[in-house]
Amino acid sequence: MTQPPAAATGDGAMKLNQISDNAGSRQARMRIGRGIGSGKGKTGGRGGKGQTARTGVRIKGFEGGQMPLHRRLPKRGFNNIFALTLNEVNLDRVQAALDKGALDGKDTVDAEALVRAGVLRRARDGVRLLGRGEIKAALAFAVHGASKSAVAAVEKAGGSVKILSPPKEPKQPKEPKVPKGAKGAKEGKGAKEAKEAGKKEAGKPESGKKEAGQGAAPQADA
Repeated sequence: MTQPPAAATGDGAMKLNQISDNAGSRQARMRIGRGIGSGKGKTGGRGGKGQTARTGVRIKGFEGGQMPLHRRLPKRGFNNIFALTLNEVNLDRVQAALDKGALDGKDTVDAEALVRAGVLRRARDGVRLLGRGEIKAALAFAVHGASKSAVAAVEKAGGSVKILSPPKEPKQPKEPKVPKGAKGAKEGKGAKEAKEAGKKEAGKPESGKKEAGQGAAPQADA
């Protein structure tokens, strides 16, 4: 940044209207369509005529109708929608916060404590402790993940690391699937038997009505 001499300001103090950037740091934009001598005349950097000279054209990746490269290549991997966004914190940053007095070594060091100490801006989904640097104090960490070197360094200093991530639940054994043909045949057989039993019951006369009909005498005409 260039600074004018003190005599130019009168009182020796720089004013805001005298602040300027270094010479050559700002360049004027290239004006197009102002003659062939400018280097950007006539077509103005758009090349020849046709589709590519117009605005609103999306032909990048178009290969004349054949299968383009971005569709010929196979897909790989997937996006894990259950993945956690963890803050990675190394031991040297924790030790620096202890040295400044921003972090209390008597309390449990977790995401909220690191945010209060200014080590992290926000908690996100948790903290993962990494082993760069050295830790001198015996601290009790409560984090969602930690590397082997970080755990070894903390335990060597007399501290402890508690992993807050829940353990994976064991998968329940799945029930054996019944083939569709066998299931349909079984249900059809049962329905057929029930239908035949219903026909037999409907064909039998009720015993009470039958006895009443046999015991009644014919009435004579009056």
